[in-house]
This record gives sequence, structure tokens and C-alpha cells, in this order.
Amino acid sequence: MRLIFMGTPDFSVPVLDALVGAGHDVVAVYCQPPRPAGRGKKDRPSPVQLRAEALGLSVRCPASLKGAEAQADFSGLNADVAVVVAYGLILPQAVLDAPKHGCLNIHASLLPRWRGAAPIHRAVMAGDAQTGVCIMQMAAGLDSGPVLLREATQIGPEDTTGDLHDRLSTMGARLVVQALAQLPTLTPHPQPDDGVTYAAKIDKAEARVDWTQPAVQVDRLIRGLSPFPGAWCAVAGERLKLLRSRVVVGAGAPGQVLGGFTVACGDGAVAITQVQRAGKRPMDTTEALRGLTLPPVLDAD
Repeated sequence: MRLIFMGTPDFSVPVLDALVGAGHDVVAVYCQPPRPAGRGKKDRPSPVQLRAEALGLSVRCPASLKGAEAQADFSGLNADVAVVVAYGLILPQAVLDAPKHGCLNIHASLLPRWRGAAPIHRAVMAGDAQTGVCIMQMAAGLDSGPVLLREATQIGPEDTTGDLHDRLSTMGARLVVQALAQLPTLTPHPQPDDGVTYAAKIDKAEARVDWTQPAVQVDRLIRGLSPFPGAWCAVAGERLKLLRSRVVVGAGAPGQVLGGFTVACGDGAVAITQVQRAGKRPMDTTEALRGLTLPPVLDAD
């Protein structure tokens, strides 16, 4: 097919590779404009832009698609379909209608659960037993279009958002190639009204660990915010990111260190298994504790 690809972050890159690998004619790649990043705050191209340029594809980075000129440029590509995954801009109706077969979105949840910006984070933080990928025919509402294909995967007791991110990205790439091959025969299934939830964008204020919460909630927070933005607590005035954990048997005052890096919570305890100190790489807690002395009671203040 003659297609337009629209995506920006790392999550989208395997999808672009899969479409090119399947032999589709990617006539243009749309992604967010380069953003200031790093210590020098120089504009840095997105992962999709870098990959598209390496593949020799035409890249476009409009700040908006609301203007008539941008919409005319998009329509002028005469695409059969647009594939959209974590693009980051709202698509006006004129853009949605331009390709012959419309726009297909790869969404990392089992719709209608977790529409919106942070479906993987929210699924882990809510303790969902499973998540997955939906290939959706895009409509004007937020992630509200009919679903063409879906596939589920279990969320393991120690899975992090990072683990699921990589798994779902690979799954989405495979599923959208399948959807394009079967597109004329697929039946769109409207999403039910029951079960709609919204995955609000992660606020960094959520990342501070509250040890008075039950261990189950603390564990979900740690895994759900790993690797970014990272749940954290303070140790000797240092903000320590907590990246992996599991619920264990234990009891004590909230924040009390029960041995190693096992910490009592409001109900039960969590064993922290991976951390990251400021300016350092992630490391297992056994290694981290060689140079880090924990106080008897952890406190985020």
C-alpha cells in the first residue's frame, strides 16, 4: 500500500520498520518537531525522525495540522492509508478523511479501557491482569473509533511499564502489518460504552512513594512509573529512583527498613530490587547497597 506513517517516540520505531519490511510504500513520515534536550538544550530529532532519515524516507515535522496548507500537503500525498502510533498531535477531520482507507491507530490498551495518553502506565498502576494492543479506525473522539484487530498479553507480577512498552510495541508492529494485509475483509467493531476509562498523562507529582499505602499499591506505583518518570523516595537527602519491586511478607512501621532493601508499608512490605541514583545507571539493590546506607526508616521528606 501507499501509506503515510505518523509517530514520534521509541515505541513507534518498530512499527515503521515492520511497515517498510512488509514492502509498503511509505511516502512520508510525520513526527513531532525536534525538541530541546540534553545539557546543552539543543534541538534533538525524535527517534522516529532519526530512523526515517536512516531509511531514506521523506520526513515532515509540522507544528500543527490545523491549517489549510498543512492539510492540503497531507491530502496531496494521495495515500491509501495512514498508520498512526504515539504521534502526539490531534488529527483534524480533514486529515482523518484524506487517505483512501482513512487512518489506522495502534493503541496500547484493550479499548475501551485506558483511552488517552498513558495507557501502559495506568494499566500497571491499576493492577490490571492484562493489557494489549488494538488496531483502531480513527474517528474524531479520543481513541473512540471502531476496533479492527486486538490482541491481549498478561501483565506479570513483576512487569514494569518499560517491559510492557517493548512487548506491546513489537506486538503492535506485527498486528498492524496483519491488519493492512486483511484490510478489505476486516469488520470494524464499535467500542462499547461500558468500561470506558481514561489514562491521564502522568504527573511527576504522582511519583513520590507514600509508605503508608498498602504494599500492593506501592509496588504497582514503582512498576508503573518505571523507567520514567520513576517512583522515588529520599535517602540521606538524595532522591533515589525505585525501578523494580515485588510484594513480600513483612510488617513494621510504614517506611521501616526490614533488612536489605525490604520496606514495610501500611499493609505488608515491598522488596525493592532495582534502583537508580542521581546521575548513575540503574542497578540491582545488592550492588547499590554497597555504596548506599539506608536509614532505619525511609521518609520521602
